[in-house]
Amino acid sequence: MKTDTETQNQNTNYSQQVAASLLEIGAVGFKPENPITFKSGIVSPVYVDNRKFPYFPKHWSKVIAGFEQLIKEKNLEFDVIAGIETAGIPHSAALGYKLQEPSVFVRKKIKDHGTKSRVEGGAVENKKILLIEDLVTTGSSSLAGVSALRSESAIVTDCLAIITYDFPEAKENFDAEQVKLHTLTTFTLVLETAIKENILTVEQKEVVADWFNDPHGWATRHGHA
Repeated sequence: MKTDTETQNQNTNYSQQVAASLLEIGAVGFKPENPITFKSGIVSPVYVDNRKFPYFPKHWSKVIAGFEQLIKEKNLEFDVIAGIETAGIPHSAALGYKLQEPSVFVRKKIKDHGTKSRVEGGAVENKKILLIEDLVTTGSSSLAGVSALRSESAIVTDCLAIITYDFPEAKENFDAEQVKLHTLTTFTLVLETAIKENILTVEQKEVVADWFNDPHGWATRHGHA
């Protein structure tokens, strides 16, 4: 049986590995001069693109292994793995294949043709679903998927994600829907790693730190509103 220290060290290990992998494959971009706008409406000088992982299988394997470890650590029980369209699908499918467990995916909206299904791949009624996401900002996309699954009588209590920005509103949103969020790494750790590896310039560090402290007000302060 693992001690608490051993479990914590193992958790830290995959968290650091995934954070380092995100930077190594160029999945983290720093664009203070040309910020992007998240689906949530937050304007940001940084972004994380987990869709790059399948192009780098050695790094992607760390993500899938991390998910496996997280499932064991949290003693998560499930019948089906589900991925959110579209960025969550590769990871949920790969995890399902690795664990030899059934997987489905959840569309952002119902198709206007064919079967007009929102949950694709198999039945989820009365089954416990483990939801897989690539990235969590405010949690709105993930929880929309939870709602879609629950509308088909699925049981959803846990969500795994590669990374989160750790916004307080995300925690509030997940708590409100009684869903536990478990992530492999955090943006804070990615930022700390980028600074340690001198990937960011002094100016970029200041801009990103300012954004992270107040993401909603950053655009106005820097003339990007």
